[in-house]
Amino acid sequence: MLIRPFLIILFLLLLQGCDRSRQNQEHKEAGSHSEAGTSFQTTEIHHARGFNIQYFKDFKLVSIINPFGGNGDTLQYILQRPGAKAPEGYPRAQRIEIPVKSLAVMSSMHVGLLGFLDSENVLTGLGSLQYVYAPKVIEMIKAGKVVGVGRDQGLNDEKLIEMQPGVVMTVGNPGGKMDHYQVLKEAGIPVLINSEWVEQTPLARAEWVKLMAALLDKEALVNEKFGKVESEYQRLATLAQKATKKPTVLSGLNTKDAWFLPGGNSYMARFFRDAGADYPWNERPETGSLPLSFEAVYPFALKADYWLNVGFDSHDTRKSIITQDARYADFNAMRGGKVYSYNRLVSDQGSNDFFESGSVNPHTVLADMIHIFHPDLLPNHQLVYYKQLPE
Repeated sequence: MLIRPFLIILFLLLLQGCDRSRQNQEHKEAGSHSEAGTSFQTTEIHHARGFNIQYFKDFKLVSIINPFGGNGDTLQYILQRPGAKAPEGYPRAQRIEIPVKSLAVMSSMHVGLLGFLDSENVLTGLGSLQYVYAPKVIEMIKAGKVVGVGRDQGLNDEKLIEMQPGVVMTVGNPGGKMDHYQVLKEAGIPVLINSEWVEQTPLARAEWVKLMAALLDKEALVNEKFGKVESEYQRLATLAQKATKKPTVLSGLNTKDAWFLPGGNSYMARFFRDAGADYPWNERPETGSLPLSFEAVYPFALKADYWLNVGFDSHDTRKSIITQDARYADFNAMRGGKVYSYNRLVSDQGSNDFFESGSVNPHTVLADMIHIFHPDLLPNHQLVYYKQLPE
């Protein structure tokens, strides 16, 4: 009974492969689409799995891969300078004029991408004005240069059509449908899906800055800056593996429904491994959250050397955490004061820079963790995103 579905899947995969081969052949045959003769500075994607950029003579082809499956697994965007003739063979692709002069974004992580490229000045619309940490953007909001445009299902289409941004960058999610943005597309406003949060490694998430660079024609800058981030991250990860002991680490807090822990193939679990820590659920296959009962976590929590990602409020203390559940006081890490969270840089409005600039500076986050787990390896490092919860 299993043979027939398998053959169907194999047939579909072969068709997909043939279709990709046909597209590649068309690119090779079209002289005007020659990558060798591109007029753009180029960049290459090494870590991210959710997007790709191809360079041709007078356009860039961005492909956003839907990590949630379903119809239309890949969305394509043609990036061209004003006045360039649209290439043939991409009837479904949205066209974006570059360099983008105005941009509306739905996530504070997108603000981090702009900040990495020193390009906050192109920002004109933001999903939520409250959750922004970048001082430059806060000043732009106060000056009326950046306005709120709603978020996802609650987008203010009329406001966006009035603004006419060059691109609306939204967040990919399992229930998201491009049909929701039909009004904007009909108004000639491209909607670009960013699914960086699905990436499984810190460098993969950070590499989405190259997508922003392609929109802004800043490939040369991103190659230089991301190259340094990549090199430093890899240096630190190699350093951490020299540690003679790997302390055990617990992550997160219990909620009414479950204790949501990082899956073994998740972004945070990768941070723990690269920082030289022993994470008890490292062998689990999940790429996202792993929901477990308190009782399932409790035996590991009792013995863990460190407890990270505890609470979000910058005013959290070990005492305030224990008031949420008295059993937390039994944890070895709690008794030893080895409790940390990524809430050192939190504004009065509740915006957290860990999710903004931290996303594009994984080497700094990794340095924080190594200093926590192995202070002898980075004795002079001062914590940037993490802080030890006071008593």
